[in-house]
Amino acid sequence: MLIIVLVPGIVTGGLELWEGRPCSEGLFCKRLWSGSFAEIFKRPLCWLEHLSLDNETGLDPLGIRVRAVTGLVAADYFSPGYFVWANLIENLAKIGYEQKNMYMASYDWRLSFQNAEIRDQSLSSLKRKIELLYVTNGYKKVVVVPHSKGVTYFLHFLKWVEAPPPVGGGGGPGWCAKHIKAIMNIGPAFLGVPKAVANILSAEGKGVAFIRAMVPGLLDSETFRCQTLQHVMRVFRTWDSIISFLPKGGETIWGDLNRSLEEENVCHSAKTQYLRSSWKGNNENDTNIRRIIQVKELAKYRRLVSFGKAASEIPSSQLSFIDPKRAEAHFSHGIAENLEDPKYSHYKYWSNPLETTLPDAPEMEIFCSYGVCIPTKRSYVYKMSPSDRCKSIPLQIDISADRSHNDCLSGGVYFVDGDESVPVVSAGFMCTKGWQGKTHFNPSGVATYVREYHHKPPASVLEGRGTESGAHVDILGNLALIEDVLRVAAGASGTELGGDRIYSCIMEMSEWINIQL
Repeated sequence: MLIIVLVPGIVTGGLELWEGRPCSEGLFCKRLWSGSFAEIFKRPLCWLEHLSLDNETGLDPLGIRVRAVTGLVAADYFSPGYFVWANLIENLAKIGYEQKNMYMASYDWRLSFQNAEIRDQSLSSLKRKIELLYVTNGYKKVVVVPHSKGVTYFLHFLKWVEAPPPVGGGGGPGWCAKHIKAIMNIGPAFLGVPKAVANILSAEGKGVAFIRAMVPGLLDSETFRCQTLQHVMRVFRTWDSIISFLPKGGETIWGDLNRSLEEENVCHSAKTQYLRSSWKGNNENDTNIRRIIQVKELAKYRRLVSFGKAASEIPSSQLSFIDPKRAEAHFSHGIAENLEDPKYSHYKYWSNPLETTLPDAPEMEIFCSYGVCIPTKRSYVYKMSPSDRCKSIPLQIDISADRSHNDCLSGGVYFVDGDESVPVVSAGFMCTKGWQGKTHFNPSGVATYVREYHHKPPASVLEGRGTESGAHVDILGNLALIEDVLRVAAGASGTELGGDRIYSCIMEMSEWINIQL
């Protein structure tokens, strides 16, 4: 039996209050994020104020301290009855795992990775915990299971832990090879997610969906909708975690005005979703499944965001969505031309797999495990907001932008194949091409495997969120995924799992991307 380290992603980990303003009286050491969310109804503006970070530093505002919940309970459930890691933890317990050999590496997901170390020593704590578990469990290596943002957080850790102090953890070359057996990345957003752009531009993303679910009807009124979006956007723009999700690789990965990899390979639309639902229940082989989801359609994705003809013809490099100083301080989103350049020793490159190298750990294995066959946001059509409303949010998604039934544009949003949050190319490219074999991103030839999970929605409400879901969070309850984790935790290799399992067009899309390896 090995050691399991779970690394939660953005939003799913609990946050609790340790110091607050007068409006937070009675909330000391209580959860502000994840849990019952009762405080949203009682004092929503106070709640948003305490979830915000300082605009200049990205750290605590004066007089406020919000910290990550610790232990396995930090991310077992997001809210009562809504599991995150609970199913996987329970199944690991059934084969003998407990707190002496299983650890939840919780952290404040709002912060940049380096700020999490500066303020909370999160990276140092993770290093010490892995070293302790390694020794106290008979020098057995660790299987790390990161999810969503936890994937790039741990990628940053791989570089930080071996880098010299004071910026790095001082573990030295060989630390990863000594301590880590495998990294099973679940729902990895290695190359970012386009919907992060929508979050920053107009707050029309996951946060708004969350508010709508928690407070039904609040956004139905134009007045309240505007006010709520303004408050939500103000909070979002203080979180460096949103910046970390911005798409990486530029036009090389995401295409340009003339072509994109999805146009060359596959368009995943509502029509495709209909075909999947009609297939449900039939015993078709993998070839037929891939034929169904490779519906060729005429779509022009152009860039991630379009503002009409005139703006759409401006080179992407001339478009700016956020303060570049804030974005460039902790993260980079490009492609390295020469990884030997000393500049890449800076921590801002460490979470971008296209600007950093994997450690010298040839016996380590890396898995890219994610769901497919769910329409996933890829790019947006924007318009100017009405001049007399929401002046602080000048742009909004143009929901009138729609095309015929055999296109991928619906309500101002283009859709592609993915897990509902992360497009396939972001989740799978590094394992299919970027790290495949010995490349300058993977100089020691760490073995990589792609494990895709074909999404099947629950047949009825009695099945809850389903045991074959490929959705970004629900996949943590996918029985096939849980079985893969259990087998690797029991010592199985990627080859013993069966190697790659692919349903999407990730191989074809990866070949289309022209990148120096």
